[in-house]
Amino acid sequence: MKLLVFVLNKEELLDDVLSAYVEAGIDGATILDSEGMGRFLTYEVPLFADFKEFMKGNKPYNKTIISVVRHEKRIPKLISLLDSVCGDLSKPGTGIIFTVPVDFCKGLVPDPDEEEQSAESRGTT
Repeated sequence: MKLLVFVLNKEELLDDVLSAYVEAGIDGATILDSEGMGRFLTYEVPLFADFKEFMKGNKPYNKTIISVVRHEKRIPKLISLLDSVCGDLSKPGTGIIFTVPVDFCKGLVPDPDEEEQSAESRGTT
């Protein structure tokens, strides 16, 4: 199990990104409004106010999508779909995606495929 974190720099792509999640078989996620450190320093910390010209044109806000993924094999498919939606993620200004191992999780909605397999193994289908 992995915690998948995707920071989307282009908020206008959110609908297409969520469609990519569903297509990859990842149907649960939490979407957070987020702000980059550069934007915060530039606009909120007077010491860095001279960077405002440098930051012009950059998107000040982004969306952070977090999801606990049971089936790690779905992640490469999602990354491929995100590359097609957002552009090459290795290029600046597109976003960042990473995973973190999850060693405990409670409250995750049961996977329908796993429930069906479990019922079959108990002979209760």
